[in-house]
Amino acid sequence: MRLIALFNLKPGVEPAAYEAWAREVDLPTVNGLGSIERFEVFRATGQLGSDAAAPYAYVEIIDVADMDAFGADIATEAMQAIAATFQAMADVTFLTTEKL
Repeated sequence: MRLIALFNLKPGVEPAAYEAWAREVDLPTVNGLGSIERFEVFRATGQLGSDAAAPYAYVEIIDVADMDAFGADIATEAMQAIAATFQAMADVTFLTTEKL
């Protein structure tokens, strides 16, 4: 399953601080989980064919190999701490997807 997270940083959260945390903590930790095939974070740069700003500043793509194992992985104390830090920095919408 592919999870997609669309989010903006909360007021007062500096992009540089979030991006450093994502590179140093979030990406290596989540990519180290046995249930994850791949986890990537992207900074939105705009809307195709428009000068308008993107409605979301960041996008996460989380390719989950095993949803049951993912549930167990995210229930750990370490992942709960990472999730709490992320929730404190971002207003996020998580989408579940299936391939057509």
